[in-house]
Amino acid sequence: MSWSINASQRLGAILPLLLLALAPAANADTGSNALVPYDGPSFENCALTRIGTQLVRCDNLTGAGVTAPLWIPEQQ
Repeated sequence: MSWSINASQRLGAILPLLLLALAPAANADTGSNALVPYDGPSFENCALTRIGTQLVRCDNLTGAGVTAPLWIPEQQ
């Protein structure tokens, strides 16, 4: 038995898939946060130091739990 699919049926099957694939790319950057200032921590002017074996930058633990090397200065 042979099935024939016309062009409109193909388009009806492919169009939703294309829209679904392109939707995240279209909404990736809406620009809604363009004028909102960021009040989070800034790491630009903070030196990397350590407390014991933990890496610290701007009073925030960093380094994902990796042991800090001894050549990094320790906080006083």
